[in-house]
Order: sequence, then C-alpha cells, then structure tokens
Amino acid sequence: MTSTGTPPRGLRRAVTGPLLFLFILGDVLGAGVYALIGEMAGTAGGLVWLAFGVALVMALLTAFSYAELVTKYPRAGGSAVYAQKAFRSPLVAFLVGFAMLSAGVVSAAGLSLAFTGEYLGEFLAVPQVPAALAFLVVVALVNAWGIKESLRANVVMTVIESSGLVLVIVLGTWLIGRGEADLSGAFTAPAETSVWIAVLGSALVAFYSFVGFETSANLAEEVRDVSRVYPRALFSALATAGVVYILLGFITPAVVAPAALAESSGPLLEVVKAAGLAVPELFAVIALVAVANGALLTMIMASRLAYGMAGQGLLPTPLHRVLPRRRTPGAAIVVTTAIAMILAATGELIDLASTVVLLLLFVFLSTNVAVLVLRRDEVDHDHFRTPRIMPILAIVACLVLFTQQEAQHWALAGILLAVGVVVHLIMRRTTGTHDDALADDEPTNDEPTNDEPTNDAAARP
Repeated sequence: MTSTGTPPRGLRRAVTGPLLFLFILGDVLGAGVYALIGEMAGTAGGLVWLAFGVALVMALLTAFSYAELVTKYPRAGGSAVYAQKAFRSPLVAFLVGFAMLSAGVVSAAGLSLAFTGEYLGEFLAVPQVPAALAFLVVVALVNAWGIKESLRANVVMTVIESSGLVLVIVLGTWLIGRGEADLSGAFTAPAETSVWIAVLGSALVAFYSFVGFETSANLAEEVRDVSRVYPRALFSALATAGVVYILLGFITPAVVAPAALAESSGPLLEVVKAAGLAVPELFAVIALVAVANGALLTMIMASRLAYGMAGQGLLPTPLHRVLPRRRTPGAAIVVTTAIAMILAATGELIDLASTVVLLLLFVFLSTNVAVLVLRRDEVDHDHFRTPRIMPILAIVACLVLFTQQEAQHWALAGILLAVGVVVHLIMRRTTGTHDDALADDEPTNDEPTNDEPTNDAAARP
C-alpha cells in the first residue's frame, strides 16, 4: 500500500542495473548468431566479421536516440510514445507501436522455428511446427510468471548462451593456433557480386542479431533510477555483444568453409564438430537455451508494449489487464503468443528474420527523427542527451538498409501494417482516442522500489 492508503498501480519497479544489462545482452547476444551466421556466410562469404562490424555501428547510432528518449520519457510504450510526442498524430504513433509489436511477435515466431531446427535435431526428431507451437506456450508461461522471475531466468540463460559463444571462440582460436584452420577463409570475398553490396546485404541479416536493445525501452516503468542506469546498461551490452560477434565472424569462416556454413541450420555447431571434441550435444543444449532466451525476452517486450498501448486506448482495453497476483500483463501475453503461433505455423525463419528488420527500420526511422523534433521539449529531470549528429547518421543508415530488403518481406510487413491501420480505425471509431492520448498521460507507478512483495489486495489493478 502507498502512504495514502491506495493500492499501487501499474508495473513493479524491480529491474536493477545488472538485471537490465543482462536483459539487453541476453536479447542481443545469442539467438540471431546461433541461427543466422550461416545465412550471412552465404551472402558475404568469409567477410562475416565485417558485416557484423557494419551492423554494430548502425545499431549504436540508433541506440543513442533510445538512450535519450527512454531517460527523457520513461514510459511503457516506448517508440509509440516518442512518435506521438514528436508528430502529434495518433495514426503515426499507433503504426510505430504496432510495427514494434509486430516485429516482436514475428521475431518470436522465427526463433521458435530456429529452436526446432538442427540444434533440437541432435536429440529429438519431432515435427517442426507442433514443436514450435509448444515452445511458444512454454515461453508464455514463463513470461506470465513475473518480471523478476523472467529476468532471473534470463540471467541464467544469458550466462549459458554466452558460454556457448565463448566455447566457439576458444575452440576456433585453438584450431587456428594448431594450424588446422584456414585464415584466408575469413577474407574470402563472395563470388559474382561486389564486396560492399554483399557485405551490406549480410549486414542486414547481422542487424537482426543486434536488434533487441530497443525492447528494453518498454521496461522503462520497471527500471529503478532509469536516467542513470539505462544508458550504461544499453551501451555496455551492445559493446559486449559487438566484440563477441566480430570475433565469431572472423573465427567461424576460418575454421569452416563459408559454403559449408551457408548450408547448415546450426552453423556454430559445425565449428564444435571441426574441433573433434565430444561436446556437440552439450553445445546443442546451449544453442537451444540461447534461442529460448531470445524468444522469452522478445515476448516480454511484445506483451509490455501491447499493455502500454492498450492503456492509451490504442489497442482494446482488455489488453491492459494484469494478473492479480503476478502483476504481469496476462491478456497481452495470451494475444501476442497466439499471433506468434500463427506466424510460426505459416512462415520460414529467414523470411521472418528479414521482416523483423524491415519493421524495426520503420520504428528506428521514426525514433531517430523524433529525438531531433523533441529537442525543444524540456522535462523536469536530468536525462541522457545524444550528440545531434548521431540520429542524423542513424536516419541515413536506416534508409540504406531499406534498399536491401526483398519484395516478399515488404509484402509481409505491409500486410501486418495494413492490419494495424484497420485496428486503429476501429479503435478510433469505438473509443474516440484523441490526439494527445500518449503525449499527456503520465505513468502511474506507485510501486515501492524495494523487493518486498505486496499483499493480495495491493496486487490487484
């Protein structure tokens, strides 16, 4: 209970700096590289490390914008809040939020398919789609359990998935030191295309491995001392992931020929097998944990974003309901999981991953423009301030990556956004959501900042 005797409302402030760092690192590090480094080698040849470097720079540029806006407007709803404040258009705000939400569920669908690929095949021969659907149900149950419990599970899984990537780096370095690797493989240019076109195309896939940092914006109402904690956690997590990815991008094609990597759905497993150690099953378990962690963190974001948008009247009101005891957005978890299951049953991994990037590029473009527009908006607390050149360069990077997308990915993203337009029109007609709904409503988080659980009465919304 608060000092006024009223029950606390909103989400629990239970996310500390270390938990936030591990949340971002766990969301960025692991899932994409475990599943897609082979696709990158098929496009960029041995220059995978260069593609990772390009993608890291592009991700960092947009991260600067998020660092400013999250600390300036610490609200669940993230990019949709920033779009509404900057452009004062309910349609733009809704589409930005809906694109983010769609990217989350599409990503989770793709990761569920990655989970049931060659890594799971080391143990079980199961039909991919039913296994993917069962996987998403388990992720939903963990998500509904609670934010602290979910992030504690993330801590364990992040340590496990990081150990798998470190294992690949150590084994690859060992093979290079023994002269059993071909360093020229890491400099093998792709055939039948220019180097920079190939690297840029591969960087689009690599960008999927870095996205995930933006999901942390939707935990803003659950982070303690967000203005100080968030930038530190964000940049340190991205830098850590970048170093690991670039090392992997150099070592992997040196140990396994890029053509062989391109043909494998478990490319990092090929490095472990090349070392001749009897640990492929152990590594497959680590890879499965990495993919599961990515899916969990993505669905945490999607459910919180749906919760935040429903609270602003941009999505149906029932999505703003929380579970009485767990204080998690139960209705939003159910709906986002159901949509992810539909996409998993109808899509392919590489197409889903590329569509995620396309949807997020729309979100990032909006956020980078918003940070420039909102410079004149003053707030009554200290916050991070990015150099003006960063969002400008980020806008250019987004436009460049747009040119690398294929027609089928534009089609799927267009269908999802068209559904968003229909939902928005229905909500406008039925609820009369007004232009400043997102801009003027402040979060109502009266949760104590300690870790003590509330009683049952206080836990009810």
